[in-house]
Amino acid sequence: MVDNFEMIKDKKLFNSPVKFKKKKEIVYQTNFQIKKHFTGNSPPEIFVGRYNYPNVNAGILSPDFHEDTEDLSMPERWHEKNFGIGDILTRRSKLIYGRFKTGIKKTVIKNRFKDLMQEIAMAYKPVSTEVFLKNNPKQHLEVNKYSPVITNLAPLDNARLQENAKVRKKVDYLVSDDHVKSAVAMNELHSSGIPTSSIQKILSAGLLGLKTGRRLVPTRWSITAVDDTIGKSLLRRIRYYNEIDEVMLFHSDYVGNHYEILILPGSFSFEIIEADIKFNKASFWQDFERFHGRKTYAEEVTGGYYVARLAVCEYLDKIKRQGSVFVFRETTSDYYAHLGVGILRECCRDAMNKKEERFVSKEDAFMRIQNRINLNVDVFREKFILLREYGKQTKLFDF
Repeated sequence: MVDNFEMIKDKKLFNSPVKFKKKKEIVYQTNFQIKKHFTGNSPPEIFVGRYNYPNVNAGILSPDFHEDTEDLSMPERWHEKNFGIGDILTRRSKLIYGRFKTGIKKTVIKNRFKDLMQEIAMAYKPVSTEVFLKNNPKQHLEVNKYSPVITNLAPLDNARLQENAKVRKKVDYLVSDDHVKSAVAMNELHSSGIPTSSIQKILSAGLLGLKTGRRLVPTRWSITAVDDTIGKSLLRRIRYYNEIDEVMLFHSDYVGNHYEILILPGSFSFEIIEADIKFNKASFWQDFERFHGRKTYAEEVTGGYYVARLAVCEYLDKIKRQGSVFVFRETTSDYYAHLGVGILRECCRDAMNKKEERFVSKEDAFMRIQNRINLNVDVFREKFILLREYGKQTKLFDF
């Protein structure tokens, strides 16, 4: 634990003086000797890179042991068990990434590794796997805000499953049907209760879509593709629902990420502002869409935009209502290592699963938000583009 703190005194930007911890350095060191030949239970987990696309690195991730490997992979489980950043990094550091070079449609090595990777991607329980590596793994920790944490990279020499992968019937059915478009398949899997992170792996492994269009999808792209596709599908229903009639507020906090989600009466629109607070500075990113959606990628907020929108849309579809949505995300130095957007999706879902706070006016809601965030809430209010437009558009029933 770091004992040195710096005081924030800029009251125009911050709500009140706040103590922030100095940023922790990410120290990565394995406490085990990795062998070139080992057996272990893949969580299940795969990874497809994006560099040098369409000729990419792809492969499987597995530890060299068999017990309790489910917690090494899924952000849904990390959030459910309230793992801290250190807990997650420790678990991810036990995974060994055996990778191979491949084209997105046809592998160089007669598809034997690609077939194995696809079997693992379909599984819903850990799969016992025997792995042969060409070299000793590089004890390297790759952390970014878009993809899962990757460690212990090594070229794959050979691998085989030591048992049949356990696959859900719905997954097997949709993977086998190459006449179903990928968007339809993703939405069916989501409706069937398949975890979002599992759908992303299945898409990444090139197992969804029409026969002629199936290909490997880099993990980073597949994550956003699934969040965006399912969110858009829900919105096609949400836009026909009645509007909410009260101001609703939701909030959640996890590993240094604080969300406030405000829904106002009105037709659907969505805007998110992310504020990254490091010591005496705050950086901002924002993206939005009006009623008819956006046609371009959310360049500023990137994947965090789509996970938040998905969580909100799941809630609105559940209550059969629509509204104008404003998302505040505040991150502090407590979030010292990016863990991918999966934990942000679960943080937003956690907010939407809690009992909402209801207010007569949005001003009352802003006062409540101010009690929980470090920044001055007026900073957010001035930056929200759609909030400035809110209530100014004339509706048919106003005549």
